[in-house]
Amino acid sequence: MCDFCNDDSFLAETIQLPLIGDPAPDFIANTTNGKVNFPSDYAGKWVILFSHPADFTPVCTTEFMTFQSMLTEFQKLNTEIIGLSIGTLTGHLAWIKSIKDIDYHGWKGMNITFPIIDDMNMEVAKKYGMLHHNAADGKTVRAVFIIDPQGIIRTILYYPLTTGRNFDEIKRVLIALQTADNFHVATPADWQPGDDVVVPAPSTTSDMNKRIENKDNSLDVKTWYLTFKKLSKEDVFNNTTKSTKKAK
Repeated sequence: MCDFCNDDSFLAETIQLPLIGDPAPDFIANTTNGKVNFPSDYAGKWVILFSHPADFTPVCTTEFMTFQSMLTEFQKLNTEIIGLSIGTLTGHLAWIKSIKDIDYHGWKGMNITFPIIDDMNMEVAKKYGMLHHNAADGKTVRAVFIIDPQGIIRTILYYPLTTGRNFDEIKRVLIALQTADNFHVATPADWQPGDDVVVPAPSTTSDMNKRIENKDNSLDVKTWYLTFKKLSKEDVFNNTTKSTKKAK
């Protein structure tokens, strides 16, 4: 047993990190858009909860502007955005104001409208495992949590301080999760909406033999455990739109 494992301060910092499939840890916090009760306030919606190391930092600024530029795209997918850093509301508001004066990718006068959490006490950062002390002492890494309408964590992504996030990939993963839920399928490597999807593998000998015989013309059987079927881009997004309307 390690010499320091009985130390109370060590045990206080030893927190079980949330994992994929776990309920999103709940919290109440002040944000730039007012108080939020998470995830209760977002019931029925998908949420992208993300952290950034600090206000007034260059990479974070490009990420905030990119998230804001895509906000309508995410909202069409029944998804809201909420950000976090270990900073004060005053600092967040001052940073938002300064972003309006930045010209990046042709975006100028941009108003950041999604909420940014005040987490000076690091309560939320600790609950979500956003503090990686060997990588960013005293700051949060670039974490991304995709949380479904039932408040369950479905994806976790971590990026180091020096590397900005790939926002097309975040959106791709979100659509893939919604597609898997709506059509009871999986998505293969590098999948994009409109590509073939993977149907579940057989779980019995009888079903395996039927799959091998492949009398279903709609299936592309590579082998009994790897089978594809077509799913149009239109069907993917039409189904997402219907689900969004129901959620509202």
